Order: sequence, then C-alpha cells, then structure tokens
Amino acid sequence: MRISYQSKTYSTHNLILIKTLLLSEGPVLELGSGFFSTPLLHWMCKGMGRKLVTYESNPDYLKFAKKFQSQGHTIRFITNWDEVDFKTYWGVVFIDHTTERRSVDAINFKDSADYIIIHDTNTPDEYGYDKVWPHFKYRYDWKDCRPWTTVVSNFMDVSKWDGSIPKIV
Repeated sequence: MRISYQSKTYSTHNLILIKTLLLSEGPVLELGSGFFSTPLLHWMCKGMGRKLVTYESNPDYLKFAKKFQSQGHTIRFITNWDEVDFKTYWGVVFIDHTTERRSVDAINFKDSADYIIIHDTNTPDEYGYDKVWPHFKYRYDWKDCRPWTTVVSNFMDVSKWDGSIPKIV
C-alpha cells in the first residue's frame, strides 16, 4: 500500500479526537483504521490506560493497523459490520470506515457510547448523515477545515464546544 501525504484532509479529525479523549473516560472504539487516527488513538489510549479496539475491513489498512496490536489495543478484521457489538459501553467511538456503513453505525451506537466522532461530515449526502442527526440530543460540528468532523451524543452536551483543547492539570 502506498501512503500519500499530499493532502491534509486525512488528519482533520485529529484535534477533535484529542479533545474528546481528554474529556472522556472508558474504552475507545475505532471503526476503520487510518494512517493518522490509529497511531494517535493508540498512543493516547496507551498513555491514558484505556482499552482501544480497532475494526478494519480493508486488508491493506489491516496490515498497517496490526503494527499497533498490543495488550491494550485489539485489532479485528471484519467482513460483516453487523457483527460489531453495539451493546457494549464505549466512552468514545470514532467512525471513519466504509462509506455505506457510517450513518448506520453512528445510529447503532446512539445508546451505548458517550461520544461518537464522525469524520467527513461536510458531505452528508455521500454518507447519509442527515439520517443520523435526529437520533442525538447533542451535536458539535468542527468546521475549521475540510473535511469536517462532528461529535454527537445522547449523554454529554457537546453543543457548546469550540475548537480548543482543554488544559491538562
């Protein structure tokens, strides 16, 4: 697999991933590995003592993600996204996997995740995101650069968030 760093668009979710991890607790789930999200989530979760599970359906991305497999970070190959356990509690779920499943799976986690981070929300028609928003009480859209990243929750009020990182004391 050839890695292309020609566009900053692959990492626009990083600030929101960092912010959400700092403001949350509990295990973290990544649906779809990536050259920027997987290392970031891996090292932040390791440093915070949090469990991280990454699901991946693309063999090339799986090969990359497997390099981060460790005691605290499980990497799982999946061929049927309906087999994900949507009932388990997650502090954070990051959604950046196959196009046709993003809106479905965001809704699937509406009652079991404190925070759901969704990437590429500036193109709602492509991913069916308009079906997602009515299922959540709270929503924050980070639009400082494209593609946008959105955080939704039924438990945590993210509606007043801004693009800043909380101070660590």
